[in-house]
Amino acid sequence: MKKEKKKKVLFISSTGGHLNELLQLSPLFEKYDYRIITEKDKLSGNLKEKYKDRVFYLPYGTRSHILKYIFIYFYLILKTIVLYFKIRPKVIVTTGTHTAGPMCYLGKIFGSKIVYIETFANINKKTATGRLIYPIADLFIVQWEEMIKLYPKAVYGGQIF
Repeated sequence: MKKEKKKKVLFISSTGGHLNELLQLSPLFEKYDYRIITEKDKLSGNLKEKYKDRVFYLPYGTRSHILKYIFIYFYLILKTIVLYFKIRPKVIVTTGTHTAGPMCYLGKIFGSKIVYIETFANINKKTATGRLIYPIADLFIVQWEEMIKLYPKAVYGGQIF
């Protein structure tokens, strides 16, 4: 009997709280041919120790230095294109934020399914990335029932913490 090939799934988020939420999904990782993408910073640098060659980094940028951020974001988009075609995920799972936007749109264009999990931090307002990804998401999950009012096509998934 032929061994079934695992589906390629990309888990992507910015560093910090978004990454902490994404890593709550780690029990799912082994069910898939998975990869993780996040921003490179002090907190995420140790992911390579645990996940080895399954982790890729995008540049870290903050909007507090807007001119510098524009150049960093342009580089992030270019690197996103390279990583997408290297990984070729069938599914992209993200908890946001700006790091995930370009990957989700690129994935949508090339046929990847998009699963977006709105952050636990928001109970009663949409996030910028949520507004951006909602129209293209194949599955949009909220962690608070109150958020269904803001995202009517969303699914309440409960809290992932």
